[in-house]
Amino acid sequence: MATILFPTDFSHASDAALQHAEAIARQQQARLVILHVEEPPLAYGGGELYYGLPEPSSERIMKMLEDVQPSDGSLEFCHKLTMGDPASEIVRIAEEEKADMIVLGTHGRTGMSRLLMGSVAEAVVRRSPSPVLVYRETAKLVPEA
Repeated sequence: MATILFPTDFSHASDAALQHAEAIARQQQARLVILHVEEPPLAYGGGELYYGLPEPSSERIMKMLEDVQPSDGSLEFCHKLTMGDPASEIVRIAEEEKADMIVLGTHGRTGMSRLLMGSVAEAVVRRSPSPVLVYRETAKLVPEA
C-alpha cells in the first residue's frame, strides 16, 4: 500500500492541502500519515531560551493533531507528532514511513517575510526523497460593489 505524508501546521493553507492529500490517498488507496512538527524554543544570547508567546502544551497540540482527520472515514490514516526543525523532520518522517508522496500547504510568502521566515515547503522540496505536492491556497476574491 502506498503512503502519503501530510504535514500540518494547523493553518488555513494546511487545511486546504488536506483535501488534496485525501483525494490522492483515496485514488491511490494509500495510507495517510498526518504529521505535526513542534518547534523547540529558540536559544539566544548567552544560551537562555526564548519562548516568545506561550505555546500550547504537547497534550493540547496532540489533541489539535488528532482533530485533523480526513472527511472520508474509509481512508486509513495515523497521526505523528515530533519535535525539531520542520523541514528536516518532514523529510526524516517521509524516509521513515517510506512515503510515496508528501502533500503540504504553503503560506505563499514572498519578499522580506519569506526571507525572514524561511520556507519550509521550499526546503522540503529540495531535500525530499519523495515527490512533493505543494498547495498554495488562493486568495479569496472580494466581489466589487
